[in-house]
Amino acid sequence: MKLTKVAAAVIQRSDGTFLLGQRAAGTFYPGYWEFPGGKVEAGETPRQALDRELREELGIEVRKAHPWLIREHHYEHAHVMLHFFRVVEWEGELRDHVHSALAWQLADAVTVSPMLPANARVLNALALPTFYAITDAGRMGVDAQLAVLKDALRDGLKLVQLREPNLDKSNREVYAHAVVKLCREYGARLLINSDEDLARLVGADGIHMPARQLMEYRVRPEFSLVAASCHNRAELMRAAELKLDFAVLGAVNSTESHRDRLPLGWNEFSKLVELSGMPVFALGGMSRADLETAWQAGAHGVAAIRDAWRYSS
Repeated sequence: MKLTKVAAAVIQRSDGTFLLGQRAAGTFYPGYWEFPGGKVEAGETPRQALDRELREELGIEVRKAHPWLIREHHYEHAHVMLHFFRVVEWEGELRDHVHSALAWQLADAVTVSPMLPANARVLNALALPTFYAITDAGRMGVDAQLAVLKDALRDGLKLVQLREPNLDKSNREVYAHAVVKLCREYGARLLINSDEDLARLVGADGIHMPARQLMEYRVRPEFSLVAASCHNRAELMRAAELKLDFAVLGAVNSTESHRDRLPLGWNEFSKLVELSGMPVFALGGMSRADLETAWQAGAHGVAAIRDAWRYSS
């Protein structure tokens, strides 16, 4: 079956809601909900197709859109490659010309159904925050880390990785219980780095696998949220094969902790992300100020240690 490229728009408002359209009668999957967009015509890039389709379907002019996920799906009638863009700025009043209805939705509270089969994992990806904080109690001290974690959670932090290789087992367990309690209090999700037993013991949301652990697995660990650190194409492909929720890729820039490692740079990062088909966070000298650059390179967001806690060593 011939592969058809499609440009799909995740049109997002500042309140976090995004637009879905209901397919009209007389089309494949009538009544199903989808992200607006359409086929990439001959001679078009996916971005050009996005601009044209949104102009034709909704009467709006795209002003800013970031490349996001590329996913393949086999329908009964077509084999499609979906190029998703997050559309964050546009001009014009929405006037639908092809759908039977439109609805603004939140990723963790979608009220319309059914969705097109290709979009289930896209909704899961949209529920991920764009900033991923990695703990550093080994450097800061446990009490100091818990204090700044509470401040960050109060300020809206929603995704945390507990990564503490320098804490001994007993202290790590007590500390992990405290971190879980704080994350639960503020509605954040917590992943434990590498240690499945500890994650289950303290009731974390899942685990974050280092690359070496990732390459040893043949099936996805049984947690609601699973991520991995990746440094190259092979590791990203393994993360995709295991159907992980997201990956962290780096180091994009040189860092003090890995001075001997050649950084990827944004061009290489963008090439690798395009192949992954999953949300990818940029790591390595990142801060919240790098979010726009990361989005332009196809990243879901950025992950950071030092910037997460706004301190200097």
